[in-house]
Amino acid sequence: MFLILVLAAGAAGFWLWQRYAGFADAPLSGLESGESLMVERGDSLPIVLRKLREAGASEGEALEWRALARQLGADGKLQVGEYPLEPGTSPRELLTAMRDGRVIQRRFTIVEGWNIRELRAALAKATPLEQETAQLDDAALMKLLGHPGQHPEGRFLPETYQYTRGDSDLDLLKRAHEALANALAAAWRKRDADTPLKSADEMLVLASIVEKETGIASERPQIAGLFERRLKIGMRLQTDPTVIYGIGPTYDGNIRKRDLLTDTPYNTYTRAGLPPTPIAMVGVDALNAVAKPAPGEHLYFVAMGDGSGRHLFAKTLAEHEANVRAYLQKYRAAQSQGAQ
Repeated sequence: MFLILVLAAGAAGFWLWQRYAGFADAPLSGLESGESLMVERGDSLPIVLRKLREAGASEGEALEWRALARQLGADGKLQVGEYPLEPGTSPRELLTAMRDGRVIQRRFTIVEGWNIRELRAALAKATPLEQETAQLDDAALMKLLGHPGQHPEGRFLPETYQYTRGDSDLDLLKRAHEALANALAAAWRKRDADTPLKSADEMLVLASIVEKETGIASERPQIAGLFERRLKIGMRLQTDPTVIYGIGPTYDGNIRKRDLLTDTPYNTYTRAGLPPTPIAMVGVDALNAVAKPAPGEHLYFVAMGDGSGRHLFAKTLAEHEANVRAYLQKYRAAQSQGAQ
């Protein structure tokens, strides 16, 4: 009889172990792609299991979950955050992720050349990023960031930032502001000794112009060098992106002669020197181009007009005017073909 009881107990134990092992590594049923589970501060394992049920998962017995949590060292150590519940996820995988804090990482990209209006509009649409700054004007935003009186334009580094549920737009902007400050300081330290720029802020302003003038990486040092030569000889920068920035939200995609003649603090056709603030968000490449501009004698440039985004550079006004005529000829030919 004793032997029979021992064998029965052994068989029952083996059955229980098989059931437990099957539970731990079997995919949770009822999950759909894109589902997630939010573990909040103070959530116990029973609360997490309830949330699993609410998400549609067939989560197994509480006893099995507790045994697995003890085995994995996750009992009482579930970390706060949002976790993916993709089809095929097993209890072991989910508990391990919650023990190790492998939360869902989301991404937000600040694009090179965006202005502050575009950045704030994109942040307002980013979900599930919490919105703390949407109702603030620019001045209040910069004060909240700890930089009262600083103009926000150009002060956030274009880059892809990771965030998790529970983070806010303010959190992200703080990181982007610090990243820009560090990148600007690094570029300023390695600037050429003969630069006409008097401060890191002036470097940022010029880099924002370079950023808007070309998307071709190889051209940035050339254009930076051209603008620095203009500054050295007192020649006006005469750059369209500054005029466009001065027009503001009413800009309709066309620059007219009256726009070039209308004086604003950002019109580099009517005013000498740099505009008062950056005109866009500046990437590291543009900063480095201004820190180490290409040498040369060119003072003028114009788009090639072939759709490549590249430019023709000229040393003299006569050479530049010839390049402009060539550009206009290509432009009119393209317009004529488009009208047919």
